[in-house]
Amino acid sequence: MKRVGAWLFYLVGAVAVGYLALYAYAMFTGRDLTPGDPIRIFRKPDAPSYS
Repeated sequence: MKRVGAWLFYLVGAVAVGYLALYAYAMFTGRDLTPGDPIRIFRKPDAPSYS
């Protein structure tokens, strides 16, 4: 049981480190969001417009 607990602890730590790395990557490579800017959602150019 101790071994399972240790592996679970390492797994949770690895997920946390991965999340922090992904967050840092997004912060350094992402564009700045400014209030009032429309959110751009990527979609097919030939998709119908329902508005």
